[in-house]
Amino acid sequence: MTRPIALVSADVRPADGHVWHAAAATYLEALIAGSDAVPLILPSLGPAIDLDAVLARVDGVMLTGSRSNVHPALYGGVASEANGPYDTQRDATTLPLVRRALELGIPLLAICRGMQEMNVALGGTLATEIQTLPGRQDHRAAQSDNQDERYGLAHEITVEPGSCLADALGAGPDGGTTRVNSLHRQAVDALAPGLLADALAADGTIEAAHPDGAKGWTLAVQWHPEYWVASDETSKRIFAAFGQAMRDWQSRREG
Repeated sequence: MTRPIALVSADVRPADGHVWHAAAATYLEALIAGSDAVPLILPSLGPAIDLDAVLARVDGVMLTGSRSNVHPALYGGVASEANGPYDTQRDATTLPLVRRALELGIPLLAICRGMQEMNVALGGTLATEIQTLPGRQDHRAAQSDNQDERYGLAHEITVEPGSCLADALGAGPDGGTTRVNSLHRQAVDALAPGLLADALAADGTIEAAHPDGAKGWTLAVQWHPEYWVASDETSKRIFAAFGQAMRDWQSRREG
């Protein structure tokens, strides 16, 4: 069997007089090292992409984090300069991608912005600038030029027993806790119908979720397991579970 192929979401960014569709190397390298998969970047071209044609050829989908936020108009919010930047071309690609991947049962791992995309795609809402809300901790990255410090493990989360995350981590009947990093300004507010919370931070922030009765392996996490996949056990287990789900799908797809 060949290595499974993982479709990876792309940000749209101007640079050098051109518009680029790109994904950060950390996500691509984590798929290779942690899932033993081949990453394939999907350009954010919205309706110009035939999703069924692409999804028929891949074994999983990974939605990456990003500096940009999901546009508030998509969940009944109001756009502002403070809440930006936005990437509407990515929104127009990833939200339909989430819905179609779930309909087909293709394994799906959604990270940070990806988790927020999944929630909005399924009818949920987001809370913006959560560090300003009463009782909420500051989930933004540490102020540092050192990436290891910015992505350092920052706080504990409580894992819901019997959840997709608990399964991936090999957690016992009580679910337990694990330590994660934190680099976000917004988070899930109202959880979409049909989504279940897999983990919570101490301040109530939903840190992981999966769809109830999903056809295929699906996990959304608010933190960044891709950064520490080589050394952190929680990160390793998430990418290993995604890799196994993709290999299982590949076996069925190749029949």
